[in-house]
Amino acid sequence: MITVRLRRNGPYVIESDEVTVVDWEGAEYPIDRRPIALCRCGASSKKPFCDGTHSKIGFDGGRDAQTLKTHDES
Repeated sequence: MITVRLRRNGPYVIESDEVTVVDWEGAEYPIDRRPIALCRCGASSKKPFCDGTHSKIGFDGGRDAQTLKTHDES
């Protein structure tokens, strides 16, 4: 199983070596480092990859999974 981990107010992190990242036409992006960090804030200059800009712009990634689950159950 592949796990996608969300860093608090940061990128999506994929720690598997069995993952490829492809664009909308099916072309594969070269992966030069693992784990793969994908931009979640929308401000990276290396999209779709994270370049750390989220920490400079004060990106707020929203609620954690447990808070969201508790909120949805009420």
